[in-house]
Amino acid sequence: MTALSDFSLPLLDGTPQDLSAYDGKVVLVVNVASRCGLTPQYEGLEALYRQYRDQGLVILGFPCNQFAGQEPGTSAEIAQFCALTYGVSFPVFERINVNGRWAHPLYKWLKHAAPGTLGEAIKWNFTKFLLDRRGQVVSRHAPTTEPAALAPEIAALL
Repeated sequence: MTALSDFSLPLLDGTPQDLSAYDGKVVLVVNVASRCGLTPQYEGLEALYRQYRDQGLVILGFPCNQFAGQEPGTSAEIAQFCALTYGVSFPVFERINVNGRWAHPLYKWLKHAAPGTLGEAIKWNFTKFLLDRRGQVVSRHAPTTEPAALAPEIAALL
């Protein structure tokens, strides 16, 4: 696997989604959770998406329950939470693992392309990977990095 377009995952409603659908877009990949102290970042992610989507930004949310069980809900519950609480309109996928033996291949690729301060492991929910229009990882950002702080880097890639 050498680019985002090499992967396919199901959306929250179970519909298969080839990530090649996002070819030519600047993509922000984020592992998300509904019961995390960082969950309010959904608001900032949605604001970024609304600000830049017409210029070619897409945000992809990947729920993960590996950090203190902070995403325990079903896909339907996650979808409802995202829509009703934060008005999320960017694509959100079915829950996946981002670390360990059962880490999804997408996250194995992302982590290898941009190791963090803990090596390749994801530290916590809301770790962010920014990819360019060719589907290549440009940067990795800590969970505590607010989405708005990425705006200059996103704008430069658009």
